[in-house]
Amino acid sequence: MSPERQPGKGDRTRLRIRTAALASFRDNGYDATTIRKIADELGMSVGATHYHFPSKNHLIQELYLDVQEAHRTVAEPLLAAETRLIDRLRIVYSTGLDQLTPYHAHAGEFLSAAVSPRSPINPLSTESAEALAIVQSLFAQAVDNASATGVPDDIRSLLPRALVLAHLLLALFWVYDTSEGQRRTRKLLDRGLKLLGSVLPLARLPILRGALRDMLALVNDVHA
Repeated sequence: MSPERQPGKGDRTRLRIRTAALASFRDNGYDATTIRKIADELGMSVGATHYHFPSKNHLIQELYLDVQEAHRTVAEPLLAAETRLIDRLRIVYSTGLDQLTPYHAHAGEFLSAAVSPRSPINPLSTESAEALAIVQSLFAQAVDNASATGVPDDIRSLLPRALVLAHLLLALFWVYDTSEGQRRTRKLLDRGLKLLGSVLPLARLPILRGALRDMLALVNDVHA
């Protein structure tokens, strides 16, 4: 068996830049974080910093990954201890919000930079796909490994992508939520999950199953 590869100088430099950028995004926000600022902080040239991360957008993708990897690390052990579907979904949504909390003071700056459909830091952009895939995998776990719910398989298969879109909409509401601790966002989540818990069992009724399936398929198309 070959020995595990040790990080080289380039890897260590990249990690230093990444760590400094993530701290700056958290503490100073999107607008105040620049490649030059990070280079100055680390005592590096701008050119050397650009070599590892050609633009601030590349660093934003590192932020997205950092947040979602932390989300997965926190959520998965909690999912393993819970079997009920709605409670499993609450775990994914609430732990996702928890990871966003340190960035709330500057969330409007990130939204302004990401809102254009052509922006590479738009959460639905191709560049953001890796981070978004982590979120979708968490919702897939929450749905697939839940105890028997009576929800038909065709409905269950469509749920994760629809739940991801709801996650993005909840995050958008969170950006504008100025209540203490974003209390209104948490209340909206609780009410939404309660409603979902009431609606999903109705999917067993033939008269409603087709309409719900078509609605979820439509949401999946929008997400795609």
